[in-house]
Amino acid sequence: MIPDRPYRLLLNRRHGTPGVVVLPDGGFRRAKAEITAWDGYAVTPLLALEDVAKAARVAAVHWKDEGPRFGLGSFKALGGAYAVLRLLVTELARRGVANAASSADLAAGTHREATHAITVTCATDGNHGRSVAWGAQRFGCRCVIFVHETVSQGRRDAIAKYGAEIRVVPGTYDDAVRAAAHTAERENWFVVSDTSYEGYTEVPRDVMQGYRVMADEAAEQLEGKAPTHVFIQGGVGGVAAAVAIQMRARFGAGPRVIVAEPEKAACLLASAEAGEAVSVPGELDTLMAGLACGEPSLLAWQELERGTYAFTAVPDASAVDCMRLLARRKPPVVAGESAVAGLAALLLAAADPMSRGLLGLDGQSRVLLFGTEGATDPDLYESLTKPDD
Repeated sequence: MIPDRPYRLLLNRRHGTPGVVVLPDGGFRRAKAEITAWDGYAVTPLLALEDVAKAARVAAVHWKDEGPRFGLGSFKALGGAYAVLRLLVTELARRGVANAASSADLAAGTHREATHAITVTCATDGNHGRSVAWGAQRFGCRCVIFVHETVSQGRRDAIAKYGAEIRVVPGTYDDAVRAAAHTAERENWFVVSDTSYEGYTEVPRDVMQGYRVMADEAAEQLEGKAPTHVFIQGGVGGVAAAVAIQMRARFGAGPRVIVAEPEKAACLLASAEAGEAVSVPGELDTLMAGLACGEPSLLAWQELERGTYAFTAVPDASAVDCMRLLARRKPPVVAGESAVAGLAALLLAAADPMSRGLLGLDGQSRVLLFGTEGATDPDLYESLTKPDD
C-alpha cells in the first residue's frame, strides 16, 4: 500500500512495570466536563479504514480524525486552551480578583481588566501555539508565542490570527522552549507548555488531561470493542502518554500502545534504548514539524517508559506516502504530515514478517490510529499531496 522503507522498531523491555500515577482521574473528569461544555465542542469522527485494514492484513483499522477540532485543525485545541483557562482561574483567585471564575465569565470579559494584565507564552512547532493563542483570545489575556526558525510562515500566520505576538528563535524547537522559559521568568509571564521538566509539571499536566478527551471519545465510538493495538505519534510524548493512560483507564492492560516518531527526531525511542530520558542532538530536520522534538517531557516519559509496548521511528518519505494514500481515498481523508506517523509505522510493520510477530499483528488485530492534525499548513499540504507529473 506504501513502499517498503527502512524504519526502526524497539520493544520496550520495561513495558508493564509499576510506576507513578501521572494523570489522576479526578483531573481528567474536570477537564472533560469543562471542555465538552465549550461553545463549538463536537466529537470528532472515527473513520473505519477498510482498505488500510485489508492491506495491513488485520481485522480493522480506525482513524480518529482531529482535523475538525474546534476549527483549529488538531487535537492540540483540547490541551493548550484548557491549560490557559486553568492558569487564569488560579491566578485571578491568587490576586483576589475572583475566587472561582468560570470559563463563561472569562469569555464574556467579566474580569477583562485583570486578565489583560496577564501574559501567557510557549514554544511551538505550530499546533500547540495555535491552541494557546486561541485560548488566550477566548479567555482574554495577552499571548506571546516563540517559534524556531524552520516553522513555516503558514503556521506562524495561523497563530497570529488569534492575536498572538510571534517571536522567532534560531535553532530547534527545544531552543524555542528555553527562550520562552527564560523570557517568561524575566518578564513575569506564564509558560503554558505541552512539555514538562523538573520543577514545571502542573500546567503540562492540565494540557495532557485535555488530550485525554480525544482518547475517551475514541473509546466511546468503538462501542466497547477494545483495540488490540494503538499507534500514536511521539513528539515530546504528551499526547502519546495521555492516550496510553486513557486506553488503560477504559480497556485495562489489553491494548498495545506503539509510539511512532520521525527517524530524525526520535527522542522517545532513544530514551527507551538508554533506559532513561535522554535528548537527541542535531537539527531535528524532519518534515513532520509537529514531532520535531529532541527532549522528552518529564511527565510523559514517566508514563511511556512503562506504558508503551514498542517505539518506532519512521522516515519522512513514509509520512508523505501516507498523506497521499489518505488524500486519494474515496472519500479522501485530509491529514497533515505530523498526523500520519502512526499510520506509517503500522503499514511498515505490517509488511515485515518479523515486525508483525514482535508486535502481535495478525488477522484478528483491531488497530486504532489518531490523525492528530488536518491540513494545518494548507500550502504545504497541497504541495505534498499533489499528483506526480
